[in-house]
Amino acid sequence: MTIYFDEAVKAFHLQAGDSSYVMQVVDKGFLMQAYWGKKIQDYQFANRFQFTDRSFSANPQPAKDRTFSLDTLPQEFPVYGTSDYRTPVVQVQLENGTTITDFRYQSYRIVKGKPALEGLPATYIEHEEEAETLEIVMDDKLSGIQAILSYTVYHGRSVITRSIRLENRGEQSLRLLRALSANVDFRDHDFDMIHLSGAWGRERDLERHPLRLGVQSVESRRGASSHQQNPFLALARKRADEQHGEVYGFSFVYSGSFLAQAEVDQFHTTRVQMGINPFDFSWKLDAGESFQCPEVVMVYSDEGLGGMSRTYHDLYRSRLARGTFRDQERPILINNWEATYFDFDADKIESIARSGSELGIELFVLDDGWFGKRDNDKTSLGDWFVDQRKLPNGLEDLADRVRNMGMEFGLWFEPEMISADSDLYRKHPDWCLHVPGASRSESRNQLVLDFSRTDVCEAVEKMVKDILASAPITYVKWDMNRHMTEIGSALLPADRQRETAHRYMLGLYRMLENITSAFPHILFESCSGGGGRFDPGMLYYMPQTWTSDNTDAVSRLKIQYGTSLVYPISSMGAHVSDVPNHQVNRITSLKMRGDVAAAGNLGYELDLTKLSDEEKAEVKQQVANYKQMRRLVQFGELYRLLSPFDGNETAWIIVNKEKTEAVLSYYRVLDAPNAPFRSVKAAGLDPSKKYRFQETGDIVGGDELMYAGVAIPASLSGDFESVVWHLKEA
Repeated sequence: MTIYFDEAVKAFHLQAGDSSYVMQVVDKGFLMQAYWGKKIQDYQFANRFQFTDRSFSANPQPAKDRTFSLDTLPQEFPVYGTSDYRTPVVQVQLENGTTITDFRYQSYRIVKGKPALEGLPATYIEHEEEAETLEIVMDDKLSGIQAILSYTVYHGRSVITRSIRLENRGEQSLRLLRALSANVDFRDHDFDMIHLSGAWGRERDLERHPLRLGVQSVESRRGASSHQQNPFLALARKRADEQHGEVYGFSFVYSGSFLAQAEVDQFHTTRVQMGINPFDFSWKLDAGESFQCPEVVMVYSDEGLGGMSRTYHDLYRSRLARGTFRDQERPILINNWEATYFDFDADKIESIARSGSELGIELFVLDDGWFGKRDNDKTSLGDWFVDQRKLPNGLEDLADRVRNMGMEFGLWFEPEMISADSDLYRKHPDWCLHVPGASRSESRNQLVLDFSRTDVCEAVEKMVKDILASAPITYVKWDMNRHMTEIGSALLPADRQRETAHRYMLGLYRMLENITSAFPHILFESCSGGGGRFDPGMLYYMPQTWTSDNTDAVSRLKIQYGTSLVYPISSMGAHVSDVPNHQVNRITSLKMRGDVAAAGNLGYELDLTKLSDEEKAEVKQQVANYKQMRRLVQFGELYRLLSPFDGNETAWIIVNKEKTEAVLSYYRVLDAPNAPFRSVKAAGLDPSKKYRFQETGDIVGGDELMYAGVAIPASLSGDFESVVWHLKEA
């Protein structure tokens, strides 16, 4: 067993891998949070909660005990209005307009396995014995609403997944104003808060700063998880680094607007919460109805940030991603976007594909511009039929040409958007998100389809399926290049308009489930202007994501490093593009670009027909080298060694689980005159093994590689240099 209940003291002890999570029911049904941290075999509950009469801390039962206040106790399910002045996890408005609830413990059950969440992505199990789930029922007698708190513990993983289901068992309609998914109260605030922030082309910068008194949060109000903030937050002890120290991770399995926050109160305790952003959200809950909150995945590590990351990587790679390609090596691709943009025809595409085939590339991806009258980004989104001017013989003919070269064929879509200049918009102008009488903002000359509507979802789903069935397509890049404005739906009544954004996500998830299930042979890659929706929710349906539209090798060091804090390498699309780079105008060597992209799912995005013979030979060698180490890179264990956020150098090593093979990569941005000699210390190897460098034949002990390090070649000269070593057990 991994979940224990002590009836005598009404305490729950969850043992998750190397961690313990403990809760206790105290007084008359208040559920308290007792401990989360390093695994404890037998938790004793004496004196874990201290009570004292504090001024201005109200007492829910004053006649009984003035020392008991929810304002001073670590809670598992805090609500509003009954003596806790901190932020509640749930807030409910009753028909009389009040928002006071008093949830008390009612019952629990422990079941084998992990129930699915209705209509939502979530981590899963393949065998019942992999996990146990605890469900705790909290009840508010006044409103008749019940909260079912769900905790799943995976055997052998320091992971606890959390969600809440709210059920209206009363006779009146209620309104959810706040419905977060998880709350954890820590006893102190001796932490740094870590999160991933950025912008388009600069996604997932690693931010770390000490907690302070008050609320500090990351959030999205954009209708998507966003480039600006990722649905992730971690608390790290002050001295925690990559390999040492305690770290607590929170990751939200959702692709829409979210809130993740840490609140430090007057007594220097810390409350962490995560869930759907309450901003512009409410949900009408009629009698007999329920609302399922999305899942939060919590990870504990006492082996630093690296330990946390590897736990997330293994879980998300094997128990979040699904389908045929979950465990398969991902193909090396060539995408025509930066080679042609909208200006191409079938012959041009065929020439690029032929060059790719000659270099050993395995997949050609036709990007934007193949449908409607799409000669620029001002038109035709929603018109998912082939542009006969560019492709007179259709997609099947082009796909056959590509496949006859020994390559697979892939296609770009942006199904969630609609252009004002499109046949679909002219026919159905009410199908986009809009507010009657208000202007309709555009971004990239497009509007957002209203996926809260079943009719819109069904129509778009049919168009996408028809295209996918029309040609031998084995890869889809699913893009989304615009965040939500004027969030309203023509079909929802006035009292449900603030449900639109979440209903959109439910409609999108339902469509993705239907499409990916209907075409299991297709590898789907998520995209949103690059990395604007790189989140666990999308990984449930699509096992990889286009990491960023910015393909500059130097920029990608930070982007891929930051992304790796939560997401596995198998989820990261990484391309070699042309120089000067189209996003930052930087010129880097083909070697540097290849070495950076080879730390993800390798691809190319440039006009291969314009490469010199020397460049083609180099690309061919890059492709061949990557194939030799592809499974290791995509499914190995990542250890970050030098951070691009701390200096001029970046390094990481990827090691297989057997510790018999590794790829060690080093990157330097700028050269310096008369620079000192440098070395980089490996990690994750077996100190008792010997490793052979495949490039030189040298044999070195794992202990020497980790403790003494590998010398950076003095021959590296100039800016933007890199070196990659492939190690195998000797």
